[in-house]
Amino acid sequence: MTDLSNAVVLVTGANGGIGTAFVLAALERGAAKVYASARTPRAWDDERIVPLVLDVTDAASIAVAVEAAPDVTVLINNAGGLPQTASMLEVDEDDLRRTMEINFFAPVAVARAFAPMLIAATDAVLVDMHSVASWSAWGGPYSASKAALWSATNSLRLELAPHGVLVTGVHVGYVDTAMAAHSDDPKMRPADLVNAVYDAVERDAFEVVADALSAQVKAGLAGPIEALYPQLTEG
Repeated sequence: MTDLSNAVVLVTGANGGIGTAFVLAALERGAAKVYASARTPRAWDDERIVPLVLDVTDAASIAVAVEAAPDVTVLINNAGGLPQTASMLEVDEDDLRRTMEINFFAPVAVARAFAPMLIAATDAVLVDMHSVASWSAWGGPYSASKAALWSATNSLRLELAPHGVLVTGVHVGYVDTAMAAHSDDPKMRPADLVNAVYDAVERDAFEVVADALSAQVKAGLAGPIEALYPQLTEG
């Protein structure tokens, strides 16, 4: 069982709703320190929280963060972004590349950069936020980027497991944050999601299927493609 008490946690995208919940819940579970990283970090009213400048899409910024946070034992790859469109046909090339950069290349780069210190630590953990979109193509470019991250997480898990590093991937639908403000669909509270993730980490789970939508979509992966995408046979 992974012990989060006295852990040193780094959260990417810490200014957002889910990131903030990850920061605060880590402290509630006894973390000794949390690096709250963002391109423009905000002030936190807690000396255990260390604001950290980190642009996850910039290699030089990642390198500086590694030097500034050499004691990380738990890395939460939470930062991400949405493209301007959900259409693979209509998305422009720059937007497509930006989406892949922030949702795939960036978390992989951050994981690779911090891997040596995770390997050297006790009770080390890497958490990657995938989204249910990694299993369902409704999001076009976004889904493609999250599917790529899901695959990379599986590869990282296989490589880091022999070194005692737990790699946990998280699948969830809409969460009640600014990023999902456009949708009227049911949304999970950030605190509920984060507690589910930390609960899973503490029991050494490799995967978090956080809501009913994600469970439904995962179950559908074993069936025919027409069942997952019924619109293919409509009309």
